Amino acid sequence: MYRLAAIAALALTAGCATLTESTQQQVTVQTILDNREVGGVGCVLYNDVGKWFVTSPARVTIRRSAAPLRVDCRQDGAAWAYEKVDSKVNSSVWGNVVLTAGAGYLVDRNTGAGFDYPATLTVILHKGEEADGRAPPAPGVTVY
Repeated sequence: MYRLAAIAALALTAGCATLTESTQQQVTVQTILDNREVGGVGCVLYNDVGKWFVTSPARVTIRRSAAPLRVDCRQDGAAWAYEKVDSKVNSSVWGNVVLTAGAGYLVDRNTGAGFDYPATLTVILHKGEEADGRAPPAPGVTVY
């Protein structure tokens, strides 16, 4: 009886991205203005599990999530950017869906281990302080 339970538990966690993948991911942030890379731009990256500050170009370690990653960049009132980057399901999740009949997917979704953001985030800056009709970030979320 105990053997069967142990085998079932092992089978349920065998493909779990939470066990085989890290919840952390390194991303590179680069900022572009007028088709040229611009350095020294302050950016805030955030999702539902954390917030990270970086000055581009740079590499930063963030926490994975199924939720989108928001990127808010500012350069001394001369340029700005506000973008949303969706996460994508990574390959370890598919094995998990097959082996656990979908139960492990819920765990991977909650921990973020089954999702990836692009390795390089290329942020296109806009001149000026105006948002050109774009919706501003939610109050209290973005730090300038």
